[in-house]
Amino acid sequence: MKLSVIGCGYLGAVHAAAMASIGHSVVGIDVDADKIALLNSGRAPFFEPGLTELLTEALASGNLTFSTDFADAAGAEAHFVAVGTPQSKDGLGADLRYVNAAVDALLPHVAPGDVIVGKSTVPVGTAEGLAQRIDPTGAVLAWNPEFLREGFAVEDTLRPDRLVYGVGAGAERAESVLDAVYHVALDANTPKIVTGYATAELVKVSANAFLATKISFINAMAEISEVTGADVTALADAIGMDARIGRRFLNAGVGFGGGCLPKDIRAFRARAEELGVGHSVAFLEEVDAINLRRRDRVVDLTTALLDGDVTGRKVAVLGVAFKPNSDDIRDSPALDIASRLAALGANVVATDPEAIANARRMEPDLTFGTIEEALTDADIVLLLTEWKDFTGIDPVWAASLVKTPLVIDGRNALPHTQWIDAMWEYHGLGRR
Repeated sequence: MKLSVIGCGYLGAVHAAAMASIGHSVVGIDVDADKIALLNSGRAPFFEPGLTELLTEALASGNLTFSTDFADAAGAEAHFVAVGTPQSKDGLGADLRYVNAAVDALLPHVAPGDVIVGKSTVPVGTAEGLAQRIDPTGAVLAWNPEFLREGFAVEDTLRPDRLVYGVGAGAERAESVLDAVYHVALDANTPKIVTGYATAELVKVSANAFLATKISFINAMAEISEVTGADVTALADAIGMDARIGRRFLNAGVGFGGGCLPKDIRAFRARAEELGVGHSVAFLEEVDAINLRRRDRVVDLTTALLDGDVTGRKVAVLGVAFKPNSDDIRDSPALDIASRLAALGANVVATDPEAIANARRMEPDLTFGTIEEALTDADIVLLLTEWKDFTGIDPVWAASLVKTPLVIDGRNALPHTQWIDAMWEYHGLGRR
């Protein structure tokens, strides 16, 4: 099949390369000429494990090209809209200007029977409005939400845990085309759910809201653990054994960040208010607040451990990406904490395997270096992103570099008994 992918950011570039790798002829389209040139050279504009190899193979096969010209989408049977929906600058809602612009630019090049497939995360009700605009062209709209995890996006695209099709008018045509697109996954017995637009739109935002709630719940328990002497990690292990709850995403720490969960739960709240049912998701305000409080906790704890004043004290920050295996620093708790400590007068030296370039562009006044440069003569060490490069550090070696063997494990990810045995003063979040 010939496919087009509109928007070659994180979602679109991965989707285009993955679809080409299974034999489709794919053109990725984006208005950013520099990004397109980079992708056509086989280089990804962001770090994602396995993507560079996938791009190289797909480009070499001739199945994948990238372009800035929307006319190159003509002739495709399916057009995937994969542009961003960032938080609006003047409120909590999603900014849909990029989705609307992408559809407007695409419509002159579609033919009757084409299927336009929304993959962007949008407020419920968006697809219905787009379907009305698309209808005069004879094309049909489907909504096919993505469920990518940064760091595992290639795997999640090639071997998804489920496929959701939101369909309206032209449902039979839309389902048939999507089945052909995803034939490899369907042949592997991937579950498929066919539903209406509204349900498909809600699947992604409600999943993110649930995950955010689960993370903030265990962080709320960490707050209680810290004042009672309980160990939140043991608590999570115990309640996670309940099959109704599960252990995944019950990891207390500095909280969630990135380009999805924070803005998606805020947009969900905003849309619910517009629909007159804001009370239904009012709890998400507290979920957001708990998450942001964890950053405050690390800043406050760092200050307290440095005798109430961080001015001139060297703080080694291990990690600035919002999660490991990613260079994404959007709404990163780690980078926020580093920046706030620097603003208080600390001599912050931060390190990260992949995200330093992005972090430097956002926070040019911060100092960045290697692990060794960060640790040397540090008064305190903060683990804020749980890269294996950091969790695997030899605590004896690290102790030989720092001024004071004092560590805050902001992800409760270090083998703490080894660090304590190496004479470190260890502080986890919500742990003894």
